[in-house]
Amino acid sequence: MKTNVYRDKNEVAQEFSKFFADLVRGKNIFHVALSGGSTPKIVFDVLASDFADGIDWSKIHFYWGDERCVPPTDDQSNYKMTMEHLFSKIEVPEENIHRILGEGEPLREAYRYANLLEINLDRVNGVPQFDLVILGMGDDGHTASIFPHEISLWDAAEHCVVATHPPDSHRGGQKRITITGQVINTAKEVAFLVTGDSKVEKVREVIQKEGDYKKYPASLVSPTSGNLKWFLDQAAAQGITPDQS
Repeated sequence: MKTNVYRDKNEVAQEFSKFFADLVRGKNIFHVALSGGSTPKIVFDVLASDFADGIDWSKIHFYWGDERCVPPTDDQSNYKMTMEHLFSKIEVPEENIHRILGEGEPLREAYRYANLLEINLDRVNGVPQFDLVILGMGDDGHTASIFPHEISLWDAAEHCVVATHPPDSHRGGQKRITITGQVINTAKEVAFLVTGDSKVEKVREVIQKEGDYKKYPASLVSPTSGNLKWFLDQAAAQGITPDQS
């Protein structure tokens, strides 16, 4: 694990974009699982503005680690956000964009998407292997759409499952489709993008294995490749000790 701390979320976006461009360089094909959220939105803006001509987008196949069960026109759709902030501004073949059909019946779509991954990606011990999985972490320690109250989904035998947003929130009970722990931990590279002082406590507990860290799905991210990188801003990282950064 490598922990990178930058000045603010804009520097996080710049440095992650450089990391992404370096990973893709020289590859004939590259499969990446995207994340939703405010920090990836800034990353997509940087990739579109600074790397539109510097990356061969035709080699990259885009997937999502999770998606809300809403139509692609809904403002909550991770696909819609990515389309607005990245895909509409770069030259990427339509057939390289593999969205989760949030408007579909959730269980059927989870099965379809798992099958898509199994067909498109190389498999390691039967598990589809991404070149890169991008993750965020919520204030509650969730990652992808695996929440603390459903942490058992992490170990699901399926490669994609239907998750439910915690009931005690403004999106309580919302269905989501998410990849599971075995897919995340089989990836060649995994990168956390976490910014903001609301994440301080969970960043500290997860990275330093303190407090109730075992309750948080983010603490279960441990790719077998060993290639786990945290991209943090100073606000999110202020709780970790110097030797952790």
